Amino acid sequence: MFVSLTSFAAGQSVTAGHAASNGRAAELASRAQQSMAVGRFDAAEAAYLELTKLEPGLAEVYANLGAVYFQEGKFEDAIDALRHALRLKQSLGKVKTLLAICLAESGHSVEAIPGLEAGFRSSAEPQGNQIRRQCGLELLRTYTALHRDADAVETSLALNNAYPDDPEILYQTGRVYGNFTYLTMAKLRDKAPNSVWMLQAKAEARESEKKYDSALTSFENVLRLEPQRPGVHYRMGRVYLARFEQLHESKDRDQAADQFRAELAIDPGNGNAAYELAQIDYDLGNIDQARQQFESLIERRPEFEQARVGLAGILIQTQKPGEAALQLKRAIELEPNDEVAWYRLARALRQTGDQQGQKKALAEFQRLHALESSHLARAGILLEAGEVTPQQLGESTQP
Repeated sequence: MFVSLTSFAAGQSVTAGHAASNGRAAELASRAQQSMAVGRFDAAEAAYLELTKLEPGLAEVYANLGAVYFQEGKFEDAIDALRHALRLKQSLGKVKTLLAICLAESGHSVEAIPGLEAGFRSSAEPQGNQIRRQCGLELLRTYTALHRDADAVETSLALNNAYPDDPEILYQTGRVYGNFTYLTMAKLRDKAPNSVWMLQAKAEARESEKKYDSALTSFENVLRLEPQRPGVHYRMGRVYLARFEQLHESKDRDQAADQFRAELAIDPGNGNAAYELAQIDYDLGNIDQARQQFESLIERRPEFEQARVGLAGILIQTQKPGEAALQLKRAIELEPNDEVAWYRLARALRQTGDQQGQKKALAEFQRLHALESSHLARAGILLEAGEVTPQQLGESTQP
């Protein structure tokens, strides 16, 4: 862990101002600053310790000494020095922040929280982003240690918003979310082990583990308690589709369609179930029926991006590239990173004769496709499907 010393070391210019009356103090201040700059913290510590004897009333000297102790991992010594600095000058705001970090690092969690919270919510100066980041990470550790899990989640959300691409923050906040999920589900298990919610949680857990038979049994247990419970038939349909992809037995796809129809009987507004039925019809070659279902779904839910991409695929196949391009441009407005939408747009524009538009769409598809392939290769994992079956390329990658 590293916090820039320049964010806290305020003593150089002040001690240099004493040079006329105390040349030795100015020399020590200069030596300490030079040692800090090159990472020789032992030399800086020695210089500042001697300087405290010459300038015992100068708060900035103790502030800098505390910063050096912090870098050396001498947190208890840093706490003493920083507290002494604040007794001499209460207005040293950055010192308060560093003191809070040291308190957290040394296990004084409760005492550290007010300073960490203040540092996380302020820090508007140029160095503030790094200070705020460190305070946020310390807050995560402190809240977790004190079992203040809701506060840890709230801070995680704020950190993700402020530093969306920071690897350490992604890792640390991911751990917080995972822990909070585990604790919440454990509480559900303990408080309501036989509830419909616990049964549904078990079913979804089995589904995520690809234990499809067990997942279906658990979902059926949910329906025994609440036969008209919305969403359950849809989840069962998704499990049957997943098993169809694994085993390629047509009966599983037929069962999936039955479950989606059962879901629509309970909840006619379930667009996801309607989408899956349309996609199954398309996969079975029922093109006209699939087109009608996609069109009906888009009329009811105009922001259903995957339905627009699915309809566009049919329109391209039936030689209606102009209509397909309109659907795909709207889909891309809704989801700019959908590589399938860009690929199908390139195909549609080729059919309309728009060569310039085709080249642009194809270039964007190739960029997104390479990016996605690179991410999957580096991660070494396959991403789980989302709430609906995503559209696939399905055709030659040279439109």
